[in-house]
Amino acid sequence: MNFLFKKNLIKMNYFGPILLVFVAIYFFVLISTYIFQRNLLYHPMENNYFGDKLNVSVTKIKIKTQDNIELLSWYHNKDSNKYKTILFLHGNAGSLENRIHKINHFKDMNVNFLIIAWRGFSKNKGSPTEKGLYKDARGAVEWLKSKGIEESDIIIYGESLGTGVAVEIAQNKNFAGVILESPFTSMVDAGKDKYPFLPVRLLLKDKYESDKKIKNVNSPILIMHGKVDKIVPFHMGKKMYELANEPKHYYFSEYDDHMMEYNEKLLNALKKFIYGLN
Repeated sequence: MNFLFKKNLIKMNYFGPILLVFVAIYFFVLISTYIFQRNLLYHPMENNYFGDKLNVSVTKIKIKTQDNIELLSWYHNKDSNKYKTILFLHGNAGSLENRIHKINHFKDMNVNFLIIAWRGFSKNKGSPTEKGLYKDARGAVEWLKSKGIEESDIIIYGESLGTGVAVEIAQNKNFAGVILESPFTSMVDAGKDKYPFLPVRLLLKDKYESDKKIKNVNSPILIMHGKVDKIVPFHMGKKMYELANEPKHYYFSEYDDHMMEYNEKLLNALKKFIYGLN
């Protein structure tokens, strides 16, 4: 008995410090994640699809938010009295130039569009936060309304992170339609998927809980998602579709990753949805 006790005591003395090291490392990871989490979520300096040539005419403008931040924005007015206007809310990485490969296709549609750069992106002042991005999007809606464009003629288009903003501002409104490209259910769910070893709900500052809000969206909705999305799992887009109110439509691609390809099938789905709006 004495021998076994001594043996167990040696094991405790050996593994105890190792356990303390792991606990210390874990808490260091927790604290670092909490402090720097927005650096993990927002990537204004990342460049995807850089170098595309803009083939649609835009007017570069500055839109002022409620808290007096000016947002670089591009506006294309084909005919605001005749056609719907897309408000394009981009994802968590890159600049307006990174969306040229998408908005170039809008020139072939009967639509106007406004695409805004978030605070902290495209050399805009400020730092991105959930509440800040909501203010940015609402400022863009107010700018369009100041140009005589009614809510019922505005289509809210959210891309990736922008889908969380789109769902927020579309609640209990009368927008012509809502388009969600590669949407997530919530940033909590997305965080749990990427960091299952962390208490994400407790740590997260910007939660973007779209799954709790989408029932408040009564505008016609189109949800697009690639089934091999490696960043936002496809099941989240499917869940958002299931939670959405009618009238609702989907374009689920077998082979698209997170950055969906603007091919003929996707463009046809967009046109069919847009042209079918009242």
